[in-house]
Amino acid sequence: MKPITKSSKLANVCYDIRGPVLAAAKKMEEEGHRVIKLNIGNPLPFGFEAPEEIVVDVIRNMRDASGYTDSLGLFAPRKSIMHYCQEKGIQGVTVEDIFLGNGVSELIVMAMQGLLNNGDQVLVPMPDYPLWTAAVSLSGGLPVHYLCDEANEWYPDLKDIRSKVTSNTKAIVVINPNNPTGALYPKEILEGILEIAREHGLIVFADEIYDKVLFDGNKHISLASLADDVLCITMNGLSKNYRACGYRAGWMVVSGDKRHAKDYIEGLNMLASMRLCANVPGQMAIQTALGGYQSINDLIGPNGRLTRQRDLAWKMLTEIPGVTCVKPKGALYLFPKLDPKMYPIKDDEQFMLELLKEEKVLLVQGSGFNWPHPDHFRVVFLPHENDLAEAIGRVARFLDHYRRRMAKA
Repeated sequence: MKPITKSSKLANVCYDIRGPVLAAAKKMEEEGHRVIKLNIGNPLPFGFEAPEEIVVDVIRNMRDASGYTDSLGLFAPRKSIMHYCQEKGIQGVTVEDIFLGNGVSELIVMAMQGLLNNGDQVLVPMPDYPLWTAAVSLSGGLPVHYLCDEANEWYPDLKDIRSKVTSNTKAIVVINPNNPTGALYPKEILEGILEIAREHGLIVFADEIYDKVLFDGNKHISLASLADDVLCITMNGLSKNYRACGYRAGWMVVSGDKRHAKDYIEGLNMLASMRLCANVPGQMAIQTALGGYQSINDLIGPNGRLTRQRDLAWKMLTEIPGVTCVKPKGALYLFPKLDPKMYPIKDDEQFMLELLKEEKVLLVQGSGFNWPHPDHFRVVFLPHENDLAEAIGRVARFLDHYRRRMAKA
């Protein structure tokens, strides 16, 4: 029979966070092995539950959640998001500028599909959260990766961004706080990105899903709060700040100069209508989440669980010979670097498979985040301290064995 092949649109799409290494881990689990998974930022398996008041509110409203809503979403949660925008200093946002979605992931794909024609370019950070690169490619666009500089706190390299703008460039993506590096961008970097967008008439997509997961008293600046003359699309949701990934409750806010973007916004409305609406039980959680007690602050305080786990993971990783790591200021990840002289890795996916098989720890290689060199990997620091120490201890043992093998070779 003639083989049924996948669409050619998927040729340049990859999402290695759930890729071949995870498939190998699942097979090992089916064979009875216990694998410590540090590959995905999913809080619930590690004991981080959604706040009780959110759960109760969703249950209470479940009887009213069986019908479709307006394609943009229910009025009350969008109104609460509008107020949140005001708190963050984003000006001129109305309820009609807010789209609710089945998590930010759906909205990223929707935003790219509504914008891009074949060959259009979008500047995406390197390393990135790979869904952005995948969504650009799937929509017929060309992702062009700009450098985030590890030697400068992983901040975007403004000179590199500027050098990569062409007549085909439509937008710049900014992930802040950053996944996978944990970087938090200062005002001058954000203003520099906005200036480039202003000069070239670009849209700025701001992925701010971790805007409350901040350490050491750091504060987040919403990019859209710094300009009312640049079209900004801000993404956020409940998955990380409120440990409610499975609710799939995200939102997209259109702000700035919307006058020249009426046709694009019409396209976004069309796509929102085509999927009918975002899941309604998840919508029911948003108003309570934004207006209730912000329990994330307990987790990120000086002795909060997330702070302790970040500190432990960073300390243990940087004590391993040949491993360096910029200490994250936000999000749930570390992105350590392996000294290429001590760890001459040619294929970082194969390296992660070897680690998995030898030590039963699941990580994601740097190339899974579109990092061009085989010398980084991402660590999720969500497990309890004992489990985290066990996992990183196994990584240290694997790296020690690898160094010894290389020294003999």
